Amino acid sequence: MKVLKVNNISKKFNSEYALKNISFEVEKGEIFGIIGPDGAGKTTLFRILTTLILSDSGNAMIIENDIIKDYKEIRKILGYMPGSFSLYHDLSVEENLEFFASVFNVSIEDNYYLIKDIYSHLQLFKKRRAGNLSGGMKQKLALSCALIHKPEILFLDEPTTGVDPVSRKEFWQMLKRLQNQGITIIVSTPYMDEAKLCDRIALINKGEFIDIDSPEAIISKFPKKLFRVEGDNMPILLKQLRENANIETCYSFGDSCHITLKDEKEGINYKEIKPTIEDYFMRLSE
Repeated sequence: MKVLKVNNISKKFNSEYALKNISFEVEKGEIFGIIGPDGAGKTTLFRILTTLILSDSGNAMIIENDIIKDYKEIRKILGYMPGSFSLYHDLSVEENLEFFASVFNVSIEDNYYLIKDIYSHLQLFKKRRAGNLSGGMKQKLALSCALIHKPEILFLDEPTTGVDPVSRKEFWQMLKRLQNQGITIIVSTPYMDEAKLCDRIALINKGEFIDIDSPEAIISKFPKKLFRVEGDNMPILLKQLRENANIETCYSFGDSCHITLKDEKEGINYKEIKPTIEDYFMRLSE
């Protein structure tokens, strides 16, 4: 069953496209990732799909509800966690959760089973003001508030940005448990390593989807052998590699460069590696 159908959504700010002809579908119970750099259009898309702003053209259906005509019904069945912490800083952890439960006319006890694993991390801090929580704890509270009314579909806009690696790992473990409870999750992230944790992903750049597939299928589409070159001085290494007539593409990745060759017979001079989603994204974004 398809719980989200998006058809040719476009949005401009002034004369610039933030989104251009975005179309995709999401199956019930799926974790669908929207992967791309800052400024690619992820937040604009989420704000349209959560009925906060209007698109210039196109349409979308969420569980057979039109995002314009049926926006009131849609707000009852979705949860939204924006990229920036948007809860009430001066309210305590407990007060924030109680407030959001009351907005949807439910009690914390009604759906506590959904947030139990998440909220357990916050029990020691339930009287602390939300503004004084660490980044990881803020994300857990925001997720709890987005879930308290038992949404059927959950939108998470860059939920792990600025969070430490341990908290990021814990957060994704929580998402997997929520998926097992039947909640459909649509998550955006600039982190390519998180893409492999999704069932399917859409790669977005400059307001356009450039591919949609499973993480494994995305990687398998990389068309050439990939090699790694290491060096102590990255600027000099990049310059030397890009001046090599046989090197087709060259991008820096940490302390090394990933390259493809025009004549792959010369690959014996380099170390071959397996491509990643980021390698494929960089190639498509040329």
